[in-house]
Amino acid sequence: MKKSIFDILAGAESYISGQALAQRLGVSRQAVWKGIKALRDDGFVIDSVTNKGYKLSGMPTDLNELSLRYYLKTKTLGKNLIVLDSVGSTNDYLKHLGSEGCENGTVVVTHEQTKGKGRLGRSWTSERDDNLTFSILLRPRMAPKDMVDITPLTGLAICQALRDYTGLDLKIKWPNDIILGKKKLVGILTEMSAEFDAVEYIVTGIGINVDQTTFPDEISHKATSLLIATGRHYDKNRLLAGLLGRIEEAFVRSNLALSAETISEYKKLCASIGKSVTFKSGTRSISGVAVDIDEDGALKVMLSDGSLRTVNAGEVTVQGIY
Repeated sequence: MKKSIFDILAGAESYISGQALAQRLGVSRQAVWKGIKALRDDGFVIDSVTNKGYKLSGMPTDLNELSLRYYLKTKTLGKNLIVLDSVGSTNDYLKHLGSEGCENGTVVVTHEQTKGKGRLGRSWTSERDDNLTFSILLRPRMAPKDMVDITPLTGLAICQALRDYTGLDLKIKWPNDIILGKKKLVGILTEMSAEFDAVEYIVTGIGINVDQTTFPDEISHKATSLLIATGRHYDKNRLLAGLLGRIEEAFVRSNLALSAETISEYKKLCASIGKSVTFKSGTRSISGVAVDIDEDGALKVMLSDGSLRTVNAGEVTVQGIY
């Protein structure tokens, strides 16, 4: 009933009477009233005027499936959309669905993630409805070795979209963290299931600090949120719909591969280039200056002896950032 009433009100240009709603839906006025109340309880603002009826005048800003579907304009990403109340990890949940054959472009988003994870086994925690935590599943017809471009493409699309949406001077800390100044705003984790030389599915999880104002002690010095940075509360449904649209556009435009154009765009936003960095090689820590991103998205580091090292993966510490 909620969805039916929402669809009618969202498509109306003026007030619609309760009687008209009841007739269109084939239900009683009482049922209409209950549906209106349920929508209001979910955060929808519905004006009510005697002898005129009801009019939708505001949408919820916290995650809401009806609102999210209303804003979502993608062709593939989110066509199969799953909105959860709470989950341990959106990546783990979607990997399970992936193993059962869920369709390409499936998106899982949750109000609350209790056992989120980041790169290198780190945890990703947030309070209920503080942040945007979602995962995307793709089924590309590609070899596992060709999948390394997914994460930088996703990071670039998110960074560009958030810059446009917020006006913040966001940058990318290689390979996939989105930062503001010296602090992290967005984390991305890509996982893959493959058999021999074929990818079964890829799951990319994305966590964006939106309304979070406090962080665990161990990361409080290096984390921030949109609310902290701007003092504004953002509509998470509109934001997520826009991000999915931008990510889909980037994937389609590039055919899931880094091009000379996307590498150029990535380098312009990469905060690591020109900075002193430290990375691991086996058990050794090696330091140098990040000087470039190569055609495969790897970080090129110049060592003190003038030689160049290529860093394809792993933890890289950037002086002045983290």
